[in-house]
Formats: sequence, C-alpha cells, structure tokens
Amino acid sequence: MTRIFAAADIGSNTAHLLVAETDGSLVMRIDNYNEWIPLGETVAKEGIVPKEQIVQIAAAIKEFKRVCKDTQVLSLYVFATEGLRMARNHEQVIKRVANETGIKVEIISARKEAELSLAGVLLDTRNIRPELLFEVGGGSAQIGVVEKRAFSHEESLPLGTGRIIAESGIKFPCSDLALRAAETYIDDTLKRSTIEGSYKVAVVSGGVARGLWRALHPDAEKELARAEIEYMAWAACRLSVDRIMTRFGVKSKRAGTLLPGALIYRALMERFGLDRVVVSEFGIREGAILKLASGEITGCPV
Repeated sequence: MTRIFAAADIGSNTAHLLVAETDGSLVMRIDNYNEWIPLGETVAKEGIVPKEQIVQIAAAIKEFKRVCKDTQVLSLYVFATEGLRMARNHEQVIKRVANETGIKVEIISARKEAELSLAGVLLDTRNIRPELLFEVGGGSAQIGVVEKRAFSHEESLPLGTGRIIAESGIKFPCSDLALRAAETYIDDTLKRSTIEGSYKVAVVSGGVARGLWRALHPDAEKELARAEIEYMAWAACRLSVDRIMTRFGVKSKRAGTLLPGALIYRALMERFGLDRVVVSEFGIREGAILKLASGEITGCPV
C-alpha cells in the first residue's frame, strides 16, 4: 500500500518542499516547490536570520501547507540544516514560524542531515556501491564514508557556496584576489577533515551538485568528471552572471553558485583521488519521506 507524505527542508540556499507517494522502499515524486532564500551567505555575514528572510521562510511554509492540503498529504515534516543551525536567533525563527503557520520546524544535526541524504541517495545508486557521499549546500558540506549502506565515518565542514561567497567576496566576473581567497579558505577548511585516503566510487547529491550537473550535462549523463568541474570553475570565474545563465542554461540565483560549487567539488575530488563522481537525483527530502513512511520521524498534520 502506498501513502502520500511531504518533507520540506529549510536549507542554506532554498526552502524546498517535496510531496511524494511511497510504499516504504520506493519514492514517487508528486510535486516539488522551492523558494530561493540564501541563508548560508546571509548568516555567514551577519550571524542571524534577518527579518525579511524570517518573513520569507514563514510565507514559504504557509505555501507548503496549501500544496500539501491540495494533494491530501498525511503529514508534513519540516526541518532546517546549516543555515539555521549557525544562526544565533534560530529559536526566534522557529517560534515565529510555528506561531504563524502551526508547523514546527526541527533543526536537525549534521549527522541526521547526512543520514537522511544517504537514505535518499541509495534509491538510485545502491547498485554502484558508493564508498563516499558528498553533499554541498549553501552553508556546509557533508562528507561520509559508506560501508554496507551506512556511514562508518561522517563529518560536516563549513564549506557551503554561500559561506564561500561571504568569506571571499566573490563577484562576477571574479577577481583574482577573490578567487585566491576562496581557494585558500577551501584548502584550509579541508585540512580539518578527519577522513583520509583514496576512493573509487563517490556519489554527490543536493542542489549545488545537481546545479552543476544540469549546467554541464543537458544530456543527463550521471557522471561528472573532474575535468568538467575544472572547466566550470575556469569559465564561471571569467563570466558575468548573465553570460553564465546564457552559456549554461541556468537561472540567475543558481548561476551564482556554480563557481563556488565547482571550487568545492574540485577540492574534494582532488583530496580523495577521484577522477569522476556519480550524481544522484535523490537526496535529503526523499530520505525524509522514507523515514516518515517507516515511522522513524513524525511530521505535522496539515
């Protein structure tokens, strides 16, 4: 028997809703809705979620509720990741959203974030037996070593596209000074990683990875080569946002993440000896849908 659930994450780049039907092992998407809210960059600069973004978050969740009611969703699970985790006023944000929408937002740990992502990623990569999982967002990067469909080691590093922009002052076209600042920040942060060694099969997930994939692979081939990531970093550095949009067929907000995203993924691939990575079309929201179906997490009625 299948049931309909909804999961929404307040991420560091977007607030994103997934409505899906599931039998507990497969996930069939019914509706996707997202709004660009760049918490990662804003919180990295200011330390708090400003009033205008709190209003955006509440409005997005109200719309999520409306969509869920229209599709007869059994329950809605809303969670937040690094953007809200690192905000000094996150409790104020959650309280206001609950008062205005009736929905409780759970700020999940980096560990839970990685576990939900892995549950989703394995929907379309289980047969390739991934050894590593990368998920780069606006505020952080999750890195996990996968053994027998679970993590043997995982970590979260402050390597998100919004954080890189805030730390380096990237603008488009990108100056040599800003590029060096971004590369230095990434290299210094990766030195703190406790995961070492070379791996053969890595899977990438999340909006930043899929943005790079769609920009570079209109044919939908699911592997991204390191040379392609290097090309993206080279090209996006030299172009205006308008030209990035035209050349790679992306929207303006996504265009601004291609350079910092490519820099982060290039550094990750170099560190772990990877010539290519596999892109998963699934991730954290699909993982949350599976956990809702199993009863491991509980959502709110709509």
